[in-house]
Amino acid sequence: MGRRYDTVSLLTDYGLVDEFAGVVKAVIRDIAPHVQTIDLTHQIAPFDVRAGSLALARCISYIPSGVIVAVVDPGVGTERASIVLQTKSGHYFVGPDNGTWTLVAEELGVAAVRRIDEKVNRRAGSEKSYTFHGRDIYAFVGARLASGKITYEQVGPLLEPKIVSLPYERASVAGGVLKGTIPQIDFHYGNVWTNIPDGFFHELKPAYGDKFTVVIFHDGKEAYRGVIPYVRTF
Repeated sequence: MGRRYDTVSLLTDYGLVDEFAGVVKAVIRDIAPHVQTIDLTHQIAPFDVRAGSLALARCISYIPSGVIVAVVDPGVGTERASIVLQTKSGHYFVGPDNGTWTLVAEELGVAAVRRIDEKVNRRAGSEKSYTFHGRDIYAFVGARLASGKITYEQVGPLLEPKIVSLPYERASVAGGVLKGTIPQIDFHYGNVWTNIPDGFFHELKPAYGDKFTVVIFHDGKEAYRGVIPYVRTF
Protein backbone atom coordinates (compact mmCIF):
# COMPACT_ATOMS: atom_id res chain seq x y z
CA MET A 1 0.00 0.00 0.00
CA GLY A 2 1.14 3.51 -0.79
CA ARG A 3 0.59 6.81 0.95
CA ARG A 4 -2.96 8.18 0.76
CA TYR A 5 -3.81 11.71 -0.40
CA ASP A 6 -7.01 13.64 0.22
CA THR A 7 -7.30 15.40 -3.13
CA VAL A 8 -6.95 14.84 -6.86
CA SER A 9 -6.75 18.10 -8.80
CA LEU A 10 -8.01 18.13 -12.38
CA LEU A 11 -7.13 20.26 -15.40
CA THR A 12 -8.47 19.41 -18.87
CA ASP A 13 -9.65 20.82 -22.17
CA TYR A 14 -12.88 18.79 -22.00
CA GLY A 15 -15.20 21.74 -21.41
CA LEU A 16 -18.43 21.50 -19.43
CA VAL A 17 -21.00 20.96 -22.19
CA ASP A 18 -20.48 17.21 -22.47
CA GLU A 19 -20.15 14.53 -19.84
CA PHE A 20 -16.39 13.98 -20.16
CA ALA A 21 -15.23 15.91 -17.08
CA GLY A 22 -17.97 14.34 -15.00
CA VAL A 23 -17.04 10.83 -16.12
CA VAL A 24 -13.40 11.41 -15.14
CA LYS A 25 -14.55 12.48 -11.67
CA ALA A 26 -16.84 9.44 -11.44
CA VAL A 27 -13.94 7.09 -12.18
CA ILE A 28 -11.90 8.72 -9.41
CA ARG A 29 -14.79 8.57 -6.97
CA ASP A 30 -15.40 4.90 -7.67
CA ILE A 31 -11.79 3.99 -6.92
CA ALA A 32 -11.09 6.47 -4.13
CA PRO A 33 -14.35 7.53 -2.45
CA HIS A 34 -12.46 9.44 0.26
CA VAL A 35 -10.82 11.74 -2.30
CA GLN A 36 -12.05 15.27 -2.98
CA THR A 37 -11.61 16.34 -6.59
CA ILE A 38 -10.54 19.92 -7.25
CA ASP A 39 -11.58 21.33 -10.62
CA LEU A 40 -8.75 23.69 -11.54
CA THR A 41 -10.34 24.17 -14.95
CA HIS A 42 -11.87 22.16 -17.76
CA GLN A 43 -11.94 25.15 -20.10
CA ILE A 44 -8.46 25.06 -21.62
CA ALA A 45 -8.83 25.65 -25.36
CA PRO A 46 -8.95 22.29 -27.16
CA PHE A 47 -5.47 20.78 -27.60
CA ASP A 48 -3.72 23.97 -26.36
CA VAL A 49 -0.88 22.34 -24.42
CA ARG A 50 0.87 25.66 -23.85
CA ALA A 51 -2.24 27.15 -22.22
CA GLY A 52 -2.52 24.08 -20.00
CA SER A 53 1.11 24.45 -18.93
CA LEU A 54 0.58 28.12 -18.10
CA ALA A 55 -2.58 27.44 -16.11
CA LEU A 56 -0.82 24.80 -14.02
CA ALA A 57 2.06 27.18 -13.32
CA ARG A 58 -0.30 29.92 -12.16
CA CYS A 59 -2.10 27.74 -9.63
CA ILE A 60 0.51 25.22 -8.47
CA SER A 61 1.45 27.17 -5.34
CA TYR A 62 -2.13 26.71 -4.08
CA ILE A 63 -2.41 22.97 -4.77
CA PRO A 64 -1.66 20.68 -1.82
CA SER A 65 1.02 18.06 -2.31
CA GLY A 66 -0.55 14.99 -3.85
CA VAL A 67 -2.00 14.05 -7.22
CA ILE A 68 -2.76 16.29 -10.21
CA VAL A 69 -4.33 14.83 -13.34
CA ALA A 70 -3.88 17.14 -16.32
CA VAL A 71 -5.15 16.13 -19.76
CA VAL A 72 -4.63 18.41 -22.75
CA ASP A 73 -3.71 15.74 -25.22
CA PRO A 74 -3.68 16.36 -28.99
CA GLY A 75 -1.58 13.18 -29.37
CA VAL A 76 -4.05 10.86 -27.62
CA GLY A 77 -3.77 7.32 -28.98
CA THR A 78 -0.32 7.90 -30.49
CA GLU A 79 3.10 6.81 -29.28
CA ARG A 80 3.56 9.81 -26.95
CA ALA A 81 4.36 8.63 -23.45
CA SER A 82 1.92 8.50 -20.54
CA ILE A 83 3.79 9.34 -17.36
CA VAL A 84 3.61 10.24 -13.70
CA LEU A 85 6.04 13.03 -12.89
CA GLN A 86 7.13 13.26 -9.27
CA THR A 87 8.40 16.72 -8.33
CA LYS A 88 10.67 17.63 -5.43
CA SER A 89 7.68 19.36 -3.79
CA GLY A 90 5.83 16.07 -3.33
CA HIS A 91 3.36 16.50 -6.20
CA TYR A 92 2.52 13.72 -8.66
CA PHE A 93 1.49 14.91 -12.13
CA VAL A 94 -0.40 12.30 -14.16
CA GLY A 95 -0.92 12.68 -17.90
CA PRO A 96 0.74 12.75 -21.31
CA ASP A 97 4.39 13.76 -21.64
CA ASN A 98 3.75 16.44 -24.25
CA GLY A 99 4.95 19.68 -22.68
CA THR A 100 2.12 20.17 -20.18
CA TRP A 101 4.61 19.90 -17.30
CA THR A 102 7.16 22.39 -18.68
CA LEU A 103 6.70 25.22 -16.21
CA VAL A 104 5.77 23.29 -13.06
CA ALA A 105 8.80 21.05 -13.55
CA GLU A 106 11.04 24.10 -13.76
CA GLU A 107 9.47 25.65 -10.67
CA LEU A 108 9.21 22.55 -8.47
CA GLY A 109 12.10 20.43 -9.74
CA VAL A 110 11.96 16.92 -11.18
CA ALA A 111 12.47 14.13 -8.64
CA ALA A 112 11.54 11.17 -10.85
CA VAL A 113 9.60 10.20 -13.98
CA ARG A 114 7.81 6.88 -14.48
CA ARG A 115 6.07 5.67 -17.61
CA ILE A 116 2.63 4.26 -16.90
CA ASP A 117 2.53 0.51 -17.50
CA GLU A 118 -0.80 0.33 -19.32
CA LYS A 119 -0.89 -3.45 -19.13
CA VAL A 120 -1.30 -3.15 -15.37
CA ASN A 121 -2.53 0.39 -14.77
CA ARG A 122 -5.54 0.78 -17.01
CA ARG A 123 -9.26 0.65 -16.31
CA ALA A 124 -10.60 -2.85 -16.90
CA GLY A 125 -12.46 -3.26 -20.17
CA SER A 126 -10.95 -0.13 -21.78
CA GLU A 127 -8.28 -1.88 -23.84
CA LYS A 128 -10.01 -1.07 -27.13
CA SER A 129 -10.44 2.61 -26.27
CA TYR A 130 -7.81 4.87 -27.83
CA THR A 131 -9.19 8.38 -27.44
CA PHE A 132 -10.22 8.80 -23.79
CA HIS A 133 -7.03 8.21 -21.84
CA GLY A 134 -8.16 10.84 -19.35
CA ARG A 135 -10.81 8.40 -18.19
CA ASP A 136 -9.18 5.04 -18.87
CA ILE A 137 -5.59 5.68 -17.78
CA TYR A 138 -4.94 9.04 -16.11
CA ALA A 139 -7.96 9.28 -13.80
CA PHE A 140 -7.57 5.57 -13.03
CA VAL A 141 -3.88 5.87 -12.13
CA GLY A 142 -4.36 9.15 -10.28
CA ALA A 143 -7.13 7.69 -8.14
CA ARG A 144 -5.13 4.54 -7.37
CA LEU A 145 -2.14 6.63 -6.33
CA ALA A 146 -4.27 8.93 -4.17
CA SER A 147 -6.01 5.98 -2.52
CA GLY A 148 -2.74 4.19 -1.76
CA LYS A 149 -3.81 1.16 -3.79
CA ILE A 150 -0.54 1.47 -5.69
CA THR A 151 2.77 3.02 -4.79
CA TYR A 152 4.65 5.33 -7.11
CA GLU A 153 7.05 2.47 -7.88
CA GLN A 154 4.09 0.39 -9.13
CA VAL A 155 3.12 2.98 -11.74
CA GLY A 156 5.63 1.60 -14.22
CA PRO A 157 9.29 1.70 -15.26
CA LEU A 158 11.56 4.53 -14.19
CA LEU A 159 12.60 6.84 -17.04
CA GLU A 160 15.36 9.39 -17.36
CA PRO A 161 14.52 12.35 -15.08
CA LYS A 162 13.54 14.62 -17.92
CA ILE A 163 10.33 15.50 -19.71
CA VAL A 164 9.17 17.00 -22.99
CA SER A 165 9.50 20.78 -22.65
CA LEU A 166 7.88 23.52 -24.69
CA PRO A 167 10.28 26.15 -26.02
CA TYR A 168 9.73 29.70 -24.84
CA GLU A 169 11.65 32.96 -24.48
CA ARG A 170 12.78 33.51 -20.92
CA ALA A 171 12.52 36.91 -19.29
CA SER A 172 15.60 39.06 -18.74
CA VAL A 173 16.59 42.34 -17.12
CA ALA A 174 19.62 44.45 -18.06
CA GLY A 175 20.42 48.16 -18.08
CA GLY A 176 17.05 49.13 -16.67
CA VAL A 177 15.19 47.29 -19.47
CA LEU A 178 12.90 44.33 -18.85
CA LYS A 179 12.21 41.87 -21.66
CA GLY A 180 9.74 39.00 -21.73
CA THR A 181 6.84 37.49 -23.59
CA ILE A 182 3.07 37.71 -23.27
CA PRO A 183 2.03 34.07 -22.98
CA GLN A 184 -1.63 34.82 -22.33
CA ILE A 185 -4.28 37.52 -22.40
CA ASP A 186 -6.80 37.56 -19.56
CA PHE A 187 -9.84 38.40 -21.69
CA HIS A 188 -12.19 38.16 -18.71
CA TYR A 189 -10.69 41.21 -17.00
CA GLY A 190 -8.62 42.69 -19.79
CA ASN A 191 -5.20 41.95 -18.27
CA VAL A 192 -2.04 41.34 -20.25
CA TRP A 193 0.08 38.70 -18.48
CA THR A 194 3.82 38.55 -19.07
CA ASN A 195 6.38 35.99 -17.98
CA ILE A 196 8.51 38.67 -16.27
CA PRO A 197 9.01 37.76 -12.58
CA ASP A 198 8.19 40.48 -10.08
CA GLY A 199 11.74 40.12 -8.76
CA PHE A 200 13.05 41.38 -12.08
CA PHE A 201 10.71 44.36 -11.96
CA HIS A 202 11.71 45.23 -8.39
CA GLU A 203 15.34 45.39 -9.46
CA LEU A 204 14.29 48.72 -10.98
CA LYS A 205 13.30 49.87 -7.46
CA PRO A 206 9.90 51.20 -8.55
CA ALA A 207 7.62 53.33 -6.38
CA TYR A 208 3.87 53.54 -6.80
CA GLY A 209 3.07 56.29 -9.26
CA ASP A 210 6.26 55.84 -11.27
CA LYS A 211 5.68 55.62 -15.00
CA PHE A 212 7.24 53.15 -17.39
CA THR A 213 7.39 52.95 -21.17
CA VAL A 214 5.88 49.69 -22.39
CA VAL A 215 6.55 48.45 -25.92
CA ILE A 216 4.91 45.34 -27.38
CA PHE A 217 6.15 43.68 -30.55
CA HIS A 218 4.24 41.23 -32.72
CA ASP A 219 5.96 39.32 -35.53
CA GLY A 220 8.96 41.61 -35.17
CA LYS A 221 6.95 44.81 -35.58
CA GLU A 222 6.03 47.32 -32.91
CA ALA A 223 2.35 46.82 -32.12
CA TYR A 224 1.98 49.07 -29.07
CA ARG A 225 3.91 51.77 -27.24
CA GLY A 226 2.62 53.62 -24.20
CA VAL A 227 3.53 55.11 -20.84
CA ILE A 228 1.91 53.17 -18.00
CA PRO A 229 1.89 54.04 -14.27
CA TYR A 230 2.85 51.54 -11.60
CA VAL A 231 -0.20 51.20 -9.35
CA ARG A 232 -1.65 48.72 -6.84
CA THR A 233 -4.82 47.85 -8.68
CA PHE A 234 -6.74 48.39 -11.89
